Amino acid sequence: MTSALRRAARAILATAPVLCFLFFPAAAKGPDSLSELSNQVSDAVVNISATTVDAKRSARNDGPNLPPGVGPGAPFDDLFEEFFRRRGQGMPELPRQRRSSSLGSGFVIDPSGIVITNNHVIADANEVTVIFNDGQKLKAEVLGKDQKVDVAVLKVKPEKPLKAVKFGDSDKAKVGDWVLAVGNPFGLGGSVTAGIVSARNRNIDSGPYDNYIQTDASINKGNSGGPLFNMDGEVIGINTAILSPSGGSVGIGFATPANTVQPVIEQLQQFGETRRGWLGVRIQNIDDAIAETLSLGATRGALVAGVDDKGPSKPAGLKVGDVIIKFDGKPIKESRDLPKLVAATPVGKDVELVIVRSGKEQTKIVKLGRLEDGEKVASKGGDREKSDSGATSSQNVLGLELSRLSDDLRARFQIKDTVKGGVVITAVDPRSEAAEKRLQAGEVLLEVNQEAVSDPADVVKKVKALKSDGKKTALLIVANGQGDAHFVALPVE
Repeated sequence: MTSALRRAARAILATAPVLCFLFFPAAAKGPDSLSELSNQVSDAVVNISATTVDAKRSARNDGPNLPPGVGPGAPFDDLFEEFFRRRGQGMPELPRQRRSSSLGSGFVIDPSGIVITNNHVIADANEVTVIFNDGQKLKAEVLGKDQKVDVAVLKVKPEKPLKAVKFGDSDKAKVGDWVLAVGNPFGLGGSVTAGIVSARNRNIDSGPYDNYIQTDASINKGNSGGPLFNMDGEVIGINTAILSPSGGSVGIGFATPANTVQPVIEQLQQFGETRRGWLGVRIQNIDDAIAETLSLGATRGALVAGVDDKGPSKPAGLKVGDVIIKFDGKPIKESRDLPKLVAATPVGKDVELVIVRSGKEQTKIVKLGRLEDGEKVASKGGDREKSDSGATSSQNVLGLELSRLSDDLRARFQIKDTVKGGVVITAVDPRSEAAEKRLQAGEVLLEVNQEAVSDPADVVKKVKALKSDGKKTALLIVANGQGDAHFVALPVE
């Protein structure tokens, strides 16, 4: 290679990084400006001032009666206090009011004056005021509120139609879509922040219907109840919670999806209360071991851990140990899918359930009850007959020390009389799989592989039979002292 060619090759190599840079795809960026969208929706976003007045009347009534306008807080309060002090009397105790206020956000969905916010913003407030962008303040009436999805519906009476926004289809929101949050952070007034949808269907264990939209749009104290907009100016969520060690935004905020709150809002407007569907079962998650034991073929569905005696599932024939894999034609991938579907289904509807029982699919028809009625029944409770006491014998199996259920053990572990039968776990080997599955002393083992046990020897016998049959796992039903049962799968090897 001649020197001229070598010089040309070096020149080409020297420019190679520049060429690579020139052809590298440009980094993704957001919209050039959100000013038009902000102007379009901001007037429909409001500040919510909620005041709680707690009247405290003193028990002392031995002081003199004072005329109106005299007493604590009056213009000449200090003069009267000095007067009574010189006479050797304390200032007479008068009725006092303790006021506490909270600030949040909300948005108008109907020009006639329907405003949406979070339930926790107004809580037990005696007075709720809606403050608009132009400074107008209107007293609000609470039409209805719901703690489970944290939403409240307010009504104000404006002199002229209000600027309103509409809900969008939150199911269409995709991870990475741009969103706009508008609200009243730290009481500063209308503020706009932008970000993206970071995740969907988040469960933060705040309630039975968690399926939050996660966003990195800044959400802070005071933003609660405000709207999360898509780029079409539609409300796809209500900003409800943040995850933060400091109390300020760290880029992880949560909004309740529009499709979750809309049916609730409609019920609150129409009835002033919610009317959710009720199945009348207690359910739990299914892990791989339980799925294998129940011959599900895959980890799916909601495992029935209890059936309410007065619920709609009882006459339909559902039993403990059934796995619900479809509800009204919709698949149940995991247990938390079921409560959301049931709650959104009209009360009184005949719903088709597909269950797996003993490894085979069956179809059941359940006429849904009303959840609120079911909660009232559950709160009344009721005692059942006490179980017979008997001699205590202990056995060790599956990392558990087991004893017969006796009156002494009931008293020792505070086991309610409503827990019938079974054997008591009196100790758990800390090195065992049972300890890893968080079984505890004081819980009651009710069934092994869906067969009832009443003596520790029954458990030992059934575990030996499972081993002889070549089974690898024992499926236990265990109840706590209150009677709430759940399934646990333990290896028998």
